[in-house]
Amino acid sequence: MDAMTLLTTRYSSARLTEPAPEGEALQLIIKAALQVPDHGGLKPWRFVIVTGKDALNRLGDVFAEAAIEDAPGISAEMHERARQLPLRAPMVIVCIAKVTEHAKVPAHEQVQSAACAVMAMQQAAFAQGFGGIWRTGSYAQQDFVKQSFDLNEDDEIVGFLYLGTAVSQAPNRTEPDPEQFFSYF
Repeated sequence: MDAMTLLTTRYSSARLTEPAPEGEALQLIIKAALQVPDHGGLKPWRFVIVTGKDALNRLGDVFAEAAIEDAPGISAEMHERARQLPLRAPMVIVCIAKVTEHAKVPAHEQVQSAACAVMAMQQAAFAQGFGGIWRTGSYAQQDFVKQSFDLNEDDEIVGFLYLGTAVSQAPNRTEPDPEQFFSYF
């Protein structure tokens, strides 16, 4: 797939199944993450690859515990839903901004660099025929989840990148009118 086709046709796939990227395909996704803009060369990102039933279930346990901490009276149904969230794909990459105090690179730029890494990984997956969706939600902000990944107070979970093979084709989308979003100075 050429770069312009990738950039103009990429879409998020919420319904994912096996196979997930592995081997050379996964290595290319990893390489793409490490090539993003990075002011000061701080490399302010960390990634945790969660794949395989046991690991996905462990992440589900983290989400379930976080759900209880957020809402102690949570229903059994919502508790189980939290536990099942990671099972929506055969692979989840937890994308973390590891923020370092720096005189010339503010924290928000470091988080933006980590966000670029998520986009680059999703693009690299799409270019190789895989599907993916970048999810955030309350679990990205929840203290218990952050502690489960050994994050410092200033670190952020930028998102959970769900990867696998898309179950359905690209949705029909209406192209936005560029004039609504772009102007000349």
